[in-house]
Amino acid sequence: MTTAWLVLAVGDARQYGGNDGYDDNPSEHYSWDSTVPNHSRLAVGDVIALWDKRELIGVSVIDGIDTGAADKTVYFCPVCEKADFKRRSRMTPACRCNQCGATFDTPGHKVKAVTTYRSRHGRAWIDGRGLLTGAELRALCDSPNSQLSMRPARWEKVRDALMATRQADAVSGLVGQKHKRVPIPGGHRFAKVRARVGQAAFRAVLLREQGEQCAISGPAPADVLEAAHLYSYAESGEHHDFGGLLLRRDLHRLFDKGRIAVDPETGLLDASPELGAYPAYAELHGKPLALDLRPEHRVWLAAHWNTHRANS
Repeated sequence: MTTAWLVLAVGDARQYGGNDGYDDNPSEHYSWDSTVPNHSRLAVGDVIALWDKRELIGVSVIDGIDTGAADKTVYFCPVCEKADFKRRSRMTPACRCNQCGATFDTPGHKVKAVTTYRSRHGRAWIDGRGLLTGAELRALCDSPNSQLSMRPARWEKVRDALMATRQADAVSGLVGQKHKRVPIPGGHRFAKVRARVGQAAFRAVLLREQGEQCAISGPAPADVLEAAHLYSYAESGEHHDFGGLLLRRDLHRLFDKGRIAVDPETGLLDASPELGAYPAYAELHGKPLALDLRPEHRVWLAAHWNTHRANS
């Protein structure tokens, strides 16, 4: 299980591009939201190592994670509508898009609802300046060439690297913190949730048309099959004809995140490099789907591909 995270915190020098940045205090807390890849995977008890691309800032154990909701302003290139652009302090126009090359002074923007997260990790904080370089930290990650701001790493590898530094004694204490059991609160609470109208009927149609089989992995009990929309239902609110496939629950999640996609030209599965550490998912790469696609399916799958793979 992944229990160590390398997270990027470079303060005012960071190029946020598509957003307004986050309120971080490295030795006490780190903030992010649901637009960040891996946003929901960090957990209490995980090791968190903060860096600024050049070196380690410090390392600690997460004591708690506070969650909330907020409206976030997201900025994008007004030409290609991608959020991958750089703000320039000495040149005009003030912004340049890394995707289409357009230059502009004022980016487009929209407001979206997000879940916010803030870790609390000040109790076991160890200052890490001068201990590990950026190159050494990258090598500890599961995917050393990843560009994500929150990257998983094996705790054992991080521990061994830190134990070889002059802070070995302090790291020994961190090891103890890492393995402390954290009580988990129980009970129940009432919450308002937004339900998808017609979802049960949509799933029933897919079961009737496609049978008890996952479109990716093949035959499976109906109990583990979910009706996966091939487009963003949250944005459209509509159940389109031939706009869905039955997927096993775990594969549905990976498809929604774009970690599994279907090449619209070949019809073959494409598993992202991040899944290389998980054989059961990595072996799906290059395989055909388990059912014949209709032209309507291919249209939706092409849109999904363009969203998650076109700029890879």
